[in-house]
Amino acid sequence: MNRSYLELHIAIVLAGFTGLFGKLVTLNEMLLVFYRVLFSSVVLLVLLKYIQRHKSTVSFWSKTNGLMLANGVLLALHWVFFFGSIKASTVSLGILCFCLTSFFTALLEPLLNKKRFSIRNLALSALSLVGIALIFGFDSSYRLGIALGVISSVFISLFTIFNERFIHRHDTIKVTTFQMVGGVIGLGIIILLFSQFTDFVFQLPNTSDLGYLLILSLFCTVLLCLLLNNALRHISSFTVNLSFNLEPIYTIILSAILFNEAADFTLSFWFGLSLILSSIVLQTVFARAHRKRIKSESLANISS
Repeated sequence: MNRSYLELHIAIVLAGFTGLFGKLVTLNEMLLVFYRVLFSSVVLLVLLKYIQRHKSTVSFWSKTNGLMLANGVLLALHWVFFFGSIKASTVSLGILCFCLTSFFTALLEPLLNKKRFSIRNLALSALSLVGIALIFGFDSSYRLGIALGVISSVFISLFTIFNERFIHRHDTIKVTTFQMVGGVIGLGIIILLFSQFTDFVFQLPNTSDLGYLLILSLFCTVLLCLLLNNALRHISSFTVNLSFNLEPIYTIILSAILFNEAADFTLSFWFGLSLILSSIVLQTVFARAHRKRIKSESLANISS
């Protein structure tokens, strides 16, 4: 279990660098994400082929594989709106909106999995939101960026909820590979339609963009997704999404250093940070207590 939390937080650190590429890459958000999932798919397909070289081949076209491909489209759309939010506002604000994910997960997971709403999860999400608000405040001049960021949070919340079902039944690399391939197919179709009916122009990345995209694909996509999917085998989707509220802390510091974005580390910043950390620590404590109670009940039933 400790390994799962370590993998989760390494993934969060890698995710902290992701938003920076939204500013560094000059391509628009649709092409940025298309190349990201394309390069990631190539790496993962080679890796999957190597791992399964002695195993019997499995049919590509199955209902489960189709659902994993579709879930990959949700992930790709999250990235499109996430980078769109960053390009329309700032890296910091885009990350702020991403932190709404735990709130949407607390609302959507009970509906999709037919479970009761957790007042505790909603309260922890609200605690994080208050902390985020204290750090950033609200700037009405970035309404488009905020709207795109909120939409991206809905997509990643849905993706994580559905993804939790797949990774308990299938190999991590297989799941991640199908998600990236699904993103390529989904965005490829969208780009084709945009090219036919709008003034959208397909572009190849320049040299600097290509370098950034390769780093983004290898470390902040392939490695990140593999670590995240491994962690989801033992940690709930709500806990994962709540823990990702640490991401803006890393990103704020990096963006302040690299892009000179306004990040006034005042008393309200540190108080907001303490609220975010408190929500994550409390959720971790509650999750561990819940697992211990279940284990004790199971042992009691066996002994009786």
